[in-house]
Amino acid sequence: MIIRFGELDENPMKILNSREVKKIQHNLIEQFGTKLEGEYAFFQNKKNKVFICTKDLAKIDFDRLRIERFGLYLGEISDEFRLSKEGAALFVTAAAKKGNKVETIAISKEELIDYFRGNDLDKELGENRFVILDYEGNVIGCAKYKEGKILNFLPKIHRGTVIV
Repeated sequence: MIIRFGELDENPMKILNSREVKKIQHNLIEQFGTKLEGEYAFFQNKKNKVFICTKDLAKIDFDRLRIERFGLYLGEISDEFRLSKEGAALFVTAAAKKGNKVETIAISKEELIDYFRGNDLDKELGENRFVILDYEGNVIGCAKYKEGKILNFLPKIHRGTVIV
């Protein structure tokens, strides 16, 4: 949790109401065929990034705190909802526990290395959509498939050359 002290202007973090959470869940159903299972409180910062935590934390009075982020970074809201690397792993695991199957795209070792170097992957998957990448049963993250390419959204902090 990151807390900034100083003048109390508008809180950079807001608790999402049930209508906003339903919209995110609806996007997940549309994009991946299932929703995020579990009892979570959803928060959104000014950069449209969504974080989740236990509902107990939502009971805190945030009017007196300026919190920039806390909990698990689930994803980002734009026209669609893009899961973060950690959010994708949680989403697939939570769905499996409830007996729901989330489609993942298996990638090879060479593709994994290319992906972690920050490169887009050439792969034919049909229609444009968000995909969850998988390497040998491990969720790598969420990416956008568009026109024969898997677009790399992996943050630079997660990139590297020593992967496997």
